[in-house]
Amino acid sequence: MTDLKKMMKALKAKGNERTRKIYASHGMDGDAFGVSAADLKVFAKSIKGQHQLALDLYDTGNLDAMYLAGLVADGAQMNKKQLEAWAKQAAWVWASEYVVPWVTAESKHAQTLALKWMDAKQEHIAAAGWCTYAGIMTTTADDELDFAEIKALLKRVEKEIDGAKNRVRYTMNGFVIAVGSAVTPLAKQAHATAKKIGKVQVDMRGTACKVPVASDYITKIEKAGRAGKKRSALRC
Repeated sequence: MTDLKKMMKALKAKGNERTRKIYASHGMDGDAFGVSAADLKVFAKSIKGQHQLALDLYDTGNLDAMYLAGLVADGAQMNKKQLEAWAKQAAWVWASEYVVPWVTAESKHAQTLALKWMDAKQEHIAAAGWCTYAGIMTTTADDELDFAEIKALLKRVEKEIDGAKNRVRYTMNGFVIAVGSAVTPLAKQAHATAKKIGKVQVDMRGTACKVPVASDYITKIEKAGRAGKKRSALRC
């Protein structure tokens, strides 16, 4: 078993200023060593299954450690209080739009929390809500999904996306893509919503990152024969 102190020392040794600056250009604002994603995945393999260590890593507030925690933690073992705490602390997109949805989607509280977070005033928590629900749809069989609720959320996107906060607009757009790509019975509704919202404007902080046009992306997935295919897990 690896202890927290040893893991943090190893992370620090792998960090570098160049990577940290790249992360900063993508909105990172906080404590981080600047460990590459590739190295974090190597660390994750070395501590696979150490759920408590993952919880301890996240609690450090160090962004490298938080991402590593998301690769290792077992969301099925986490309660609402823990997941809410993770969402509250997830001030960077790597945490709010990846780590938190990864673990929350594995929890029995996923749907309840996703809907609650969507209503949050804090941008990063609301974004986590939309990403979490998208994660639910991409990992859950269609016959276990609430189609009426998803349709209502598509209508909500149409109504609210223009006035939503920056990253919430991005994740709402991603939600529409997730419906169209992963929930075949609702593909028609997803296409209709995608057409209505058109090209979504999001400030990408001067990076080369692009906002996918939902209608084009869904069509691309369909043409590739990948529409409706579910994932076994969200982590990447």
